[in-house]
Amino acid sequence: MRDVATATLFLSDLHLTPERPGAAESFRFFLAQRAPTAAALYILGDLFEAWVGDDDLALPFHAGIAADLKRVAHHGVPVHLLPGNRDFLAGPDLARAAGLTLMEDPTCIHLYGTPTLLAHGDAWCTDDAQYQAFRAQAREADWRAGFLGKPLPERHAIATALRERSEQAKAGKRPEIMDVNPEAVAEAFRAHAVSRIIHGHTHRPAFHSRIIDGRSCERWVLPDWYEATGGYLACDASGCRMETWPPGNGG
Repeated sequence: MRDVATATLFLSDLHLTPERPGAAESFRFFLAQRAPTAAALYILGDLFEAWVGDDDLALPFHAGIAADLKRVAHHGVPVHLLPGNRDFLAGPDLARAAGLTLMEDPTCIHLYGTPTLLAHGDAWCTDDAQYQAFRAQAREADWRAGFLGKPLPERHAIATALRERSEQAKAGKRPEIMDVNPEAVAEAFRAHAVSRIIHGHTHRPAFHSRIIDGRSCERWVLPDWYEATGGYLACDASGCRMETWPPGNGG
């Protein structure tokens, strides 16, 4: 059995919310039992179901998750958050409260000697023109300033309405439209000169291998944590492997 203490761990799409206590409890167990043994912990977006600004830390549920993450950091484990489409408004107050480092999307790291691109993944869903239009708008400085200037309860109401609208829109879209575009992914491999990509967003956990411009490239898609069971990717010098959580669930 590999020494788990040497592994770097990647997870995404936890979508934590008080409305799904099982998933939150499972993640807290992960932070208490598995994360402290990691070489580093990377969360690749959508830590929370919605993050409408750092004053969201006023909610006890959010503050509790931040405190749990900070305890992992106190074990000497570097904790990183690459915000996704649900938590792109994560800022310095959350980073301080959780003891983590915020990352740009995408970010390239050298993972045990292998150039690896980390991303949430939604930017590569280019076939979904409607989503990409909103994504571009929501990342404009004026939109962010206008949204963050609203009272916290109003922002929560807007976020709830946007989620409901998104779910309705998904019902009318073909599944492949909401997946990453193969050429967009291939271009990311080329542009960043990497041989490995790790991302989430699509909720379609898988390992993909392909040849791009004569190079063997691999892409790992992380699972979500919507239920009481989740999963993560563990990487060390020998490579990467998908693990389930809690241990023993799902094989």
